[in-house]
Amino acid sequence: MRKLCTLILLAAAMTVAATAFAQNAMPAAGSDLTIGLLLVGPYNDHGWSQAHYDGVQYVVDKVSGVQMIYLDKVNPADRPGTTASQLGESLVAKGAKLVIFSSDDMSDEAVKFAEAHPDIFVIMSSGSQVWKEGRNYQPLPNMINIMGRMEYGKMIAGVAAAMTTQSGQIGYLGPLINDETRRLAASVYLGARYAWTTYLKKDPARLKFKVTWIGFWFNIPGVTSDPSQVADEFFNSGYDVVVSGIDTTEAIVEAVKLSGQGKKAWAIPYDYVNALEEGPSVSLGVPYFNWGPAYAKAAKAAMAGTWKSHFEWNGPDWANINNPDTSAVGFNKGSVLSKPATAAVDKFISELSKGLNLWKGPITLQDGTVYLKSGEVATDQQVWYLPQLLSGMAGQSVSR
Repeated sequence: MRKLCTLILLAAAMTVAATAFAQNAMPAAGSDLTIGLLLVGPYNDHGWSQAHYDGVQYVVDKVSGVQMIYLDKVNPADRPGTTASQLGESLVAKGAKLVIFSSDDMSDEAVKFAEAHPDIFVIMSSGSQVWKEGRNYQPLPNMINIMGRMEYGKMIAGVAAAMTTQSGQIGYLGPLINDETRRLAASVYLGARYAWTTYLKKDPARLKFKVTWIGFWFNIPGVTSDPSQVADEFFNSGYDVVVSGIDTTEAIVEAVKLSGQGKKAWAIPYDYVNALEEGPSVSLGVPYFNWGPAYAKAAKAAMAGTWKSHFEWNGPDWANINNPDTSAVGFNKGSVLSKPATAAVDKFISELSKGLNLWKGPITLQDGTVYLKSGEVATDQQVWYLPQLLSGMAGQSVSR
């Protein structure tokens, strides 16, 4: 009997140890770490992909022993017949011990790769696969999800747009339709409506906000709508501010062109801190991601053997939202932003830092469904998985 009890206890201990290993333990990468980065677009797109490229370069500069290799244009149009997981394997063959899948478009491939390579550290940026409180949790010991709380940056962009528009019409240049893109477009609208009603004291019914989706994160001729044409359609139909939600800078380029023709045209790009350089004469500001600090933290954990699978959704450093070493998202104000608009943006950032929450009821969805009752504060899940655009926004809420 004593021997049987001993065997039972030993088996239980082994089960607990195996479970702990499966959940947490990854062997330390050691003093040298090669990071392999997969980018959905060009590494120098002045948008989403360049922000990730610069984020890993930050790690190389800040963390001793880290090197970067990368592949860009990882999308079906530029690399037909090749999957992101296959390209991840090619980075491993070149020495990568940590692979970053840096687009929602790669979510399924990131999971496939992580399952096939349990000894490789994996970061899926913008996904939620290892969010235990999320809808589709998957126990992947070697994966971390990282995303910035860009909802704040987008709300700030909405304030800048509302304080600038002279027509009361704001256009939103959207990529494809999913939970992420809906909540970010909605965040711009919430910020714009707040500034319109609270700072400008105007009737919310007089604010027009329209979303037009192009079908992907950037232009693919013959596949997506042309973002330049979409921006022109906004400007030529009375919308004088276009806020971009796509990876590239067509909104600025078209605003520069039409401004040169005498039209009132302003733009707000996305993703990349230096995107304003594309058109400083029309750029009101840019909400941007700063991936460097989170990537550096993950790299250090991989090297030290303290890596644990988890989901992180990182907000601004309210002491200084543009601090490159501490803030996951920021807002870089454009030189063309007027003094009243600048003051409103600064005031709004201050209010956010003190607890202002625009994701608070009453909030109604586009079809009239009450999403948040009066006074009800949205959970992280309600923000992340926003099912429709909001009442007051024009445009598609779901793909057709």
